[in-house]
Amino acid sequence: MKSSNFLIALLLTGFTLQVSSQELTGKVMSFDQFMEIVKTHHPIAKQANLKIQVGEATMQQARGGFDPKLFNDVSQKYFNDKNYYSLIDAGVKIPTWFGIEVKGGYEQNKGNYLNPENNTPSNGLWYAGISLPVGAGLFIDERRAELRKAQLFQEMNTAERQLMVNELLFESGKAYWDWFEAYNIYRVYQEAVALANVRYQGVKQNALLGDQPAMDTVEAGIQMQNRQLALRQSKLDYDNAAAHLMVFLWADGTIPLELENGTQPEVNENILGKGVDPYYFAQRDTLLIKHPKLKQFQLKMEQIAIDQRLKREQLKPTLNLKYNALSEAINSTPFEEYNANNYNWGLEFSMPILLRKERGALRLAEYKMQEAELEYGNQTAEVLYKINSALNEWEATKDQLDIYTQTVLDYNRLLNGERQLFNAGESSLFMVNSREVGFISAQIKQIEILAKNHKARLKTTYSFGLLGEQ
Repeated sequence: MKSSNFLIALLLTGFTLQVSSQELTGKVMSFDQFMEIVKTHHPIAKQANLKIQVGEATMQQARGGFDPKLFNDVSQKYFNDKNYYSLIDAGVKIPTWFGIEVKGGYEQNKGNYLNPENNTPSNGLWYAGISLPVGAGLFIDERRAELRKAQLFQEMNTAERQLMVNELLFESGKAYWDWFEAYNIYRVYQEAVALANVRYQGVKQNALLGDQPAMDTVEAGIQMQNRQLALRQSKLDYDNAAAHLMVFLWADGTIPLELENGTQPEVNENILGKGVDPYYFAQRDTLLIKHPKLKQFQLKMEQIAIDQRLKREQLKPTLNLKYNALSEAINSTPFEEYNANNYNWGLEFSMPILLRKERGALRLAEYKMQEAELEYGNQTAEVLYKINSALNEWEATKDQLDIYTQTVLDYNRLLNGERQLFNAGESSLFMVNSREVGFISAQIKQIEILAKNHKARLKTTYSFGLLGEQ
């Protein structure tokens, strides 16, 4: 009986050493490799990059408000073989950031019935001057407001891109660690089934030799069946986790990819738990302010502030001053014989009496600012809660992992001790199996906590909105 028990114990111990020392024969895809593939090739990552291009296009459109413009106005009338009038006015207008519009051109008018005020020298008339708003529009106008808002929109799109990539990498990162957890649990059950099969074969051999009752083979068979059932469930979980992982695998954002045969995540023995990076505690307030979601609200409030400033400017009366220096065209050289006494000027004034439209628009802008400020405060509180929650989870899982690593070692000592007792004939297969069940459960729990630790680390970086920057 003792020799038979010794044989079984030797087989179990040897097989355990063999399984635990196996090397992976498939291709290993690390977490960093997987995340780089997602960040580079996933459609959402490609879509996020378009946000930058949209911002640049919006800026280009807004800058167009300051593009110089050529103009040419020709008006002629002929009737009964008579030239009633011919009015030609051509030139260029140049808007500036300071609200001043520079204008220059050439005017030539003639005809039998020309309005005297349109008379020009026979060679035509050169003019150059400015238009200056000294009332509404002096400090800000629609053109300047749109350009500044476009600059803020470009920054908002940069933050939006960061948020999209941040969300994508968080979801894909969780999928990797689910895959990692399912694969390593599957490995544990593979070993457990193999050990149960060795035990079953040993017990059956002993029963044939008459060293053990036949009922022991039934118990050993049930144990093997239970572990086979658990193995099949773990294989299902692993296959589903791999299928979910493939959702994030693309080539150039257009071609969905599948995992190559034999591709596996890293084994848990090669992955260490991660403690909380002190940088996150030291820079928490600074990182909170820079969070892309909060940055979007800050930029939105800046846009509203520009609208407020524009609405206040529109409470002023419209008062535009125009001045043009004039010079007769001689030898096709503009202003060759310029005289300071030759000019025209004008003053344009208008103002609504009640200003109800303008005052109403200003009040709406003020309400929008109050609404944005309240939402910003609420979003700040939510982001801060998520950050603190993630940091707490990260810290807790690292402590749990440290504790349970020791627990696994202790379970292993119990198992080895029980095998030694069994070898000496002082224990039973039931006790060895019981110790094995405890050891298997401890291994699985350790893998789950290890995966949670890395998810908590990922979640912390995500909560700070920094995944898109990595």
